[in-house]
Amino acid sequence: MNRHVLVLGAVVSSAALVLAGCGGTASSGGGAGDPYRVLVTGGLSAQGVLATNSKTSVISAQASADEINKTGGIAGRRIEVTVVDDGGDPTTAVTKLREAIAKGKPDLYLNSGPSVIASATLPILQQNKILSFNIGPTNESADPGKFPLNFDLSPSPTDYAKGFIAHAKEKGYQKIGILYGSTSYGASFVREMHQALTAAGLQVVGEQQFDAKALDMTPQLQNLRGSAPDAIAMTAYGAPVGYVLKSLAKIGWTVPVLGDTAVSATSLVSTPPPDGVLGTDQVANLMMEVFDSTVYDPADTSVNTAVAAMKAKAEGGVIPSTLINAYNYDALALVAAAAADVGKADDPGAIAKAIEKPEVLAKAKTAILHDYHYSATSHSPNATADAFVFIKPSPLDSGQFRP
Repeated sequence: MNRHVLVLGAVVSSAALVLAGCGGTASSGGGAGDPYRVLVTGGLSAQGVLATNSKTSVISAQASADEINKTGGIAGRRIEVTVVDDGGDPTTAVTKLREAIAKGKPDLYLNSGPSVIASATLPILQQNKILSFNIGPTNESADPGKFPLNFDLSPSPTDYAKGFIAHAKEKGYQKIGILYGSTSYGASFVREMHQALTAAGLQVVGEQQFDAKALDMTPQLQNLRGSAPDAIAMTAYGAPVGYVLKSLAKIGWTVPVLGDTAVSATSLVSTPPPDGVLGTDQVANLMMEVFDSTVYDPADTSVNTAVAAMKAKAEGGVIPSTLINAYNYDALALVAAAAADVGKADDPGAIAKAIEKPEVLAKAKTAILHDYHYSATSHSPNATADAFVFIKPSPLDSGQFRP
């Protein structure tokens, strides 16, 4: 590579910086007594819902660090969190990550999504042997054969489908239509949802993709209506959620719509007019899949502790969006449990192997998802159906829905 040629001609100090950015052997330091350094990136300067969700993601990591530091840190090392704004742009994320590595390789990298950020940064993290947790899964991010040091925090579409199946059977829906956007996640959603629904004995009667930049989904909805589904399974995020609901109202179709967690993470469904659609006829037939942790339960001590810690870090004490964006709270708990098993925190390979152990996962004090099921063959959470519930759109308070 030309970069390697440049390294050979550089002065020693410059060479160290370049190597750190392209997969060399830069050390994180990381001995006993050193801080456990965590790099968190997010689209803090992005527009709209992405910025809001990124803020929640960042404060969840900071809150988790505070809680774990109260009990001695990670293998005795105090957690030190550095926040970098990637603007939600993959090119910027790559640049910022390389710059951060050049200054000193972090022990752990956490992103705040979306999946394009993971696609851009995972190869760099792998080259530099940095442990990472990822909010925006890609087709390969949970494959330990390709990225042995990365773990996805967000469940896969297959996991989400388990919740859809349980809800559809409870309601007696037999024929399902699928609506999805023109994104990489949308492609995964329709493929894996179709397989899971069919395997569960449900009939997929139609599939329609909409352009993620479109303002009107009427043609796709009319096509789905022609297949007479009992309900629609939908994935959409941000403004497209509003356009789908508006298009449904436009054609007067009152079919039940089952939105995935991307839908429930879109603030307009939990916000009353004029900024949102909460309480309007547009959401009368919408049910949303959420984690059980994103529905307030006064008896859930672990979640309530996380919420209190996040409010302490949030500007004005207000968690900007739902706890579904707070996965990074769990990431540090998982690492802490793994480091306790290994006996140290400076070996990312050993930490990753420990995270694959069921007994370690059982000890991790996670809150957003109560149970993770990583293994040597899958670094996806492999969430079970009981991790999800379906609720009507409702107001948010401290990151949780109050149906």
